[in-house]
Amino acid sequence: MIPIETAETDTFEMRYFRFGEGGKPMVIIPGLSLKSVMDSADAVAAAYSAFKQDFTVYVFDRRSKLPERYTVRDMAEDTAGAMRTLGIQGAYIFGTSQGGMIAQLIAAHYPELAAKLVLGSTAARLSEQSRAGIADWTRLAESGDTNALVQTFSKAVYSPAFCEKFRSAFDALSKMVTADEMKRFTVLASGLEDFDITADIADIRCPVLVIGAGEDHVLGAEASRDIAEITGGELYIYPEGSHAAYDEEPDYKDRILGFFAKD
Repeated sequence: MIPIETAETDTFEMRYFRFGEGGKPMVIIPGLSLKSVMDSADAVAAAYSAFKQDFTVYVFDRRSKLPERYTVRDMAEDTAGAMRTLGIQGAYIFGTSQGGMIAQLIAAHYPELAAKLVLGSTAARLSEQSRAGIADWTRLAESGDTNALVQTFSKAVYSPAFCEKFRSAFDALSKMVTADEMKRFTVLASGLEDFDITADIADIRCPVLVIGAGEDHVLGAEASRDIAEITGGELYIYPEGSHAAYDEEPDYKDRILGFFAKD
């Protein structure tokens, strides 16, 4: 069982876990979710087992005690601070969705922390459609309607086939999410208000791979194309992929590993 550790700075604490014994540091920054990725440490390590030989992989949560307002820029500052506390630099960073937004800011403002960057189903700014969808999640979380939030969130993030296959798991999840987790979700989702870092990411200098999905109903494939154009990064779009292509597409992790392995 993988232990959950805590990175402590002068101003905050952030939980993380790590696996692998490779000589290169890899950082995974997950997206917005109802349950913390810390609850799935063993499953994540198993899913990314191909990275264990070449990398020591660090997976970060958000800070433990959230302020009432916590923007994506705040999240990026905290994650960068946790990386520095642990002595991580020159990392191979993989960020998905909101985690990809955080990763972009880290690479732009702290170039010494990022050797390479893979961005999955993310954006540098939100479309009106994306803002409306996230605002709906926030409203449901604030109202305490766990079942409606789980159903709305899962249908937006995953493909219909995936939702049907794991319908019982999503039904169970709606009974497991606590009031504190709903409040935390609300703060993290609200942190996406007024999100626009298109000016920042022009400063990214490390190699970038952007992976998008044609059926991304959260942020859209065009958002991935925009990032690739601004950063000069490589781009791959799964034409029929969902927002959670990083979980659903069987060759997704091979693409990340191949990009990280290139000179």
